[in-house]
Amino acid sequence: MKKNPNGFEVIQLFEQFSPKSYAVEGDKIGLQIGSLNKKIHHVMITLDVTEEVIDEAVEKKIDLIIAHHPPIFRPIKKLTTDSTYGRILEKCIKHDIAVYAAHTNLDIANGGVNDLLAAALELTNLDVLVPTYEDTMKKLVVFVPSSHEKAVREALGDAGAGHIGNYSHCSFSSSGEGSFLPLEEADPFIGKTGQLELVKETRIETIFPESLQKKIINAMIKAHPYEEVAYDIFRLEKQGPSLGLGRIGKLKEELTLQEFAEHVKKSLNVERVRMVGDPSSKVKKVAVLGGDGNKYIQQAKYKGADVYVTGDLYFHVAHDALMLDLNVIDPGHHVEKVMIKGVSTILGDMCKERNYDVNVFGSTVDTNPFTFV
Repeated sequence: MKKNPNGFEVIQLFEQFSPKSYAVEGDKIGLQIGSLNKKIHHVMITLDVTEEVIDEAVEKKIDLIIAHHPPIFRPIKKLTTDSTYGRILEKCIKHDIAVYAAHTNLDIANGGVNDLLAAALELTNLDVLVPTYEDTMKKLVVFVPSSHEKAVREALGDAGAGHIGNYSHCSFSSSGEGSFLPLEEADPFIGKTGQLELVKETRIETIFPESLQKKIINAMIKAHPYEEVAYDIFRLEKQGPSLGLGRIGKLKEELTLQEFAEHVKKSLNVERVRMVGDPSSKVKKVAVLGGDGNKYIQQAKYKGADVYVTGDLYFHVAHDALMLDLNVIDPGHHVEKVMIKGVSTILGDMCKERNYDVNVFGSTVDTNPFTFV
């Protein structure tokens, strides 16, 4: 039976994918307008929160907006409903629309903005461009009746446990005998209350990054037949994979900078791009960072990029790139719109897995403030 979750449950699900802990220090993320203490039927994903986006939300009876760019980014000195900004907040409150912002945490998250941009550009062998966060590795040990060993192991692997290098679903199993005595209040899957039971069980061991702990534990409990699941979690000395801003990877085949610029325009659906560098120079290794990536050109060069794709390129930074012999393609800040479809799909699938009766879709309003003339 499907369930209408409250706002806290939807955001808790979203934060399994894009945890707040990923955000850079001082970023304005989280709930910014309204309340999550209500049932959620319709969720809309948007890049920006403009008045036109709010009008769309009102028309479509949206309960919750998840935005990439925080609508409240600078301190509010005054709030008047005669201004556009004031009307945005007024309409949200009048129509009970909650607005939640996921900014740099969504940039950094696996499957987030920068992975979506890299996928659109068809980059392979991806690595993090600017490491900002290192996950702690943990080991999970769970005891399961042997009849359900396969189901639990698969659930753990599907949730992200056991990922080592280029291998997934890695685990170790050993057989043994478990004992338990169900008390009067128990509803045992095996055995009867008041009788000591001896059961053939399998001990499953696997590793996982701490950021996936909630997701993995939930998947394990869902697949496990016991009313009370016996498991242990150990912190490991080994550090997990680095997370961070931007991605760097390789094109399938070498292109000229001019050819790559055309590829960017087509892949990211933009009319024009700004290009820095010799149009005939060859590019194979590509760094990409959504939004304003001016201060990371040194990292792009250090990582061996032939070209750096980022938005809002400053005049003097363009000269710096020339002196570094680093090609740059600026498709604009608005290419982060790839998050609308990407996040809609990811959150929609997560809600379906939880059997949540929630409609998740992307805003259709074009929030790009620029036009080409």
